[in-house]
This record gives sequence, structure tokens and C-alpha cells, in this order.
Amino acid sequence: MITKELLELLFEAASIQRWNDHNRPEHFTEMDKQAHKMVYAYVLSKFEETDRGAAVDWCALIEGFLFEYLHRIVLTDIKPPVFHRLMSEKGAQLNEWVLEMLRDRLTPLGDGTFFERMKSYLLCIDNNSLEQKILRAAHYLATNWEFKLIYHLNAGIYGLEETRRDIENQLEEHYDLAGVQKLNLNKKTGNFLDMVGQLRFQQRWAQSPRLPKTSVLGHMLIVAAFSYFCSLEIGASPQRKKNNFLGGLFHDLPEVLTRDIISPVKRSVAGLEELVKEIEQRQMEERIYPLLPASWHREIKFYTEDEFTGKIIKDGRVLFATSDEINERYNEDRYSPLDGEIIRACDQLAACMETYLSISYGIKSPHLEEANRKLQETYRGRFVAGIDFSRLIGFFSI
Repeated sequence: MITKELLELLFEAASIQRWNDHNRPEHFTEMDKQAHKMVYAYVLSKFEETDRGAAVDWCALIEGFLFEYLHRIVLTDIKPPVFHRLMSEKGAQLNEWVLEMLRDRLTPLGDGTFFERMKSYLLCIDNNSLEQKILRAAHYLATNWEFKLIYHLNAGIYGLEETRRDIENQLEEHYDLAGVQKLNLNKKTGNFLDMVGQLRFQQRWAQSPRLPKTSVLGHMLIVAAFSYFCSLEIGASPQRKKNNFLGGLFHDLPEVLTRDIISPVKRSVAGLEELVKEIEQRQMEERIYPLLPASWHREIKFYTEDEFTGKIIKDGRVLFATSDEINERYNEDRYSPLDGEIIRACDQLAACMETYLSISYGIKSPHLEEANRKLQETYRGRFVAGIDFSRLIGFFSI
């Protein structure tokens, strides 16, 4: 069972500021860094699959990422050198403490084994799986992306060059990964990751004051995590869990080209929403796909086109299917199912939480109050794929 406390926990990363002892862009948050890290992990994993023929366990990669994300939230904003020193000397005790902090929130999830898998992940001595290597490399690549932005803003600050050397040394440790070598050339795929990084600066609800402020990229991660948790609740197949997470992670990717056009504007004129979708698809073809290997295009299209519609792949063709139909007939890896309905509901659950949290902090506006009210009405008594979204949305009624 998904609890209110677990959903709220994921949002705490939006209030953790990164590089907060340096001159930096406003609202450089842990949530955004983690989202960018996961996109880096996707790219590294795809290179391992396509260039090396490696078998990436995507569920292990996604859950490893979620375990590390939750771990980081609990330990909050410890400076990296101190964090690594603490983990090297007291790692087992710290991990046990983190697990105890999370036990009540995670134990009810799905069939109850998610917490046990996190416990095994954190307490395991052998941390050299391919998926863990990818996550470590993605962590330093996302950190390096941030550091390049703040480097010139902090010229002359004591310790800056030491930080630069430390990051470079860590990246060098991961040159055995094909993707790290490719990204070191700073060519097309690096430009794709730069464009994704721009979603860190696109603010959600730009027309309304709100706390905590969240970016489009951070929102994409929240939707991905919610979708994965829902997948655990319904006993989704491994490929379905992967697709639901990555579908959530990439569902707003076209907004790097169009910016966040809010739903009321899209629906204000007949045909406008369809026109926006057409423009997004054309821009993706012209500006995003040329930056990625051709063999990845079909998968990215699967995640970004008709992103809120359930889909399967049968006999090589993409077919639409409701989540109920997927539950009944297509919950198998061979159909590569994706629950667009779940992603849509999680997208709106995240939006409802954004309104609720801000109003709870005392920052409210007619936009936020109206959005919360409409979402409560929309999901009253509503189930999606057997999940009671009226209960989840109802957690955040104002």
C-alpha cells in the first residue's frame, strides 16, 4: 500500500539545496540533480546495451537509483567529502539508521519486499554490479554538469580546484563504461543531456508563487517514482515496471523545446492541444532525435508520444490498450506494456501534491486552490488499473 508519508518523503528533496556554500543558480536542488542523474543512467545503460551487448537489469537499476535517492533524502545535505568519510568509517551503522527511518514508510509498499530489497542493497558488501557502476558514474556525471555551471561563478574560492580534481578523478574511474567514453567527447549525446539539464531551470506553476518550487525535470522524476510504486502495487511484470518508470521520467521531455504550456491554456481553444502535440513531435524529430543513436529513437518515441495512453507492442506494432486490458491480458514482458493511464494519474497526483504542500506552507493563490479542487473532483471514486487514486489524491485535499 502506498502511504501519504512515502509520497511526501520524495518531495523533501525539492527543499535540499545543492552547492549551498557556493555562488550558484537559484534553486539548485537535490531533486533536480537526482532526476538528471537518472537520465544520465539511462544513457549509460543504453550505450552498454547497444555498444557492448551487455544485459542491463533495468529493474535493479531503477530500484538502486530509488534506494540511493531515499538514502540521500534521509541524510540530507552533508558535504560530499564529509559524507564519503562518514560512509567509509561508519557506513554500516549509518545505513542501518537510514533503514530504520524508512521502515514504516516502505514496508507496506507492494508485496512488502521493496524494503527488504533496499536493505539488501545498502548492507551488501559486494557493490560492483553493472547497474551500481552505472549509477555511480551517473552520479559523478550529473555532479560534473552542475560544477561546470558554477565553476566560473566561484573563481578564486579556496578549495575549488581540489573539488574539480576530485570530480575528474572519479570520472576517470568509470572510463571502462562505453557511455562515459562517449560523453567525454562532448558530442551529440552530451548535447542531449545538456538540453535535458535545461529542464532544471523551467519552473512549474510559473504563473503562481509556490513552495517548494519545483522544476519540470524534478516533476518528471516524481511522476516516474510514483508510477514505479503503482507498478509494484499491481504486480506489474519487469518490462512493464521499467516502461512505467521511464515513461514517467520522459513524459515531459518535449517541454525542453516548447516550455511548460499549462493545461488550461492548451484547452482554451478547440484544437490547440492537438496542435501543441504536433509541434512537439516535429521539434523532437528536428532537434532531439538527431542527438541520439538511431537505434534508441523507437524507444524514446514510445515514451514521449501518446504518453498518457496505455500501449503494448504486439507483432512488432505499437497498439493502444487500457490498463485494465493490460492487467487482464498483456502483463507479460513479451508485450512491453506501458500504462499511460497510470502515468497520467501520477502526473496529476504530483500536481495535486504541489498545490497542497504550498498551501500547507502558507503560500497560496487562486490558481493553486482551484487546481486542487478540480483534481479532487476528477478523481473522486476513481480507480486506475485497480489502484484507488481517489484515496491517493484525497491525501492532499486542502
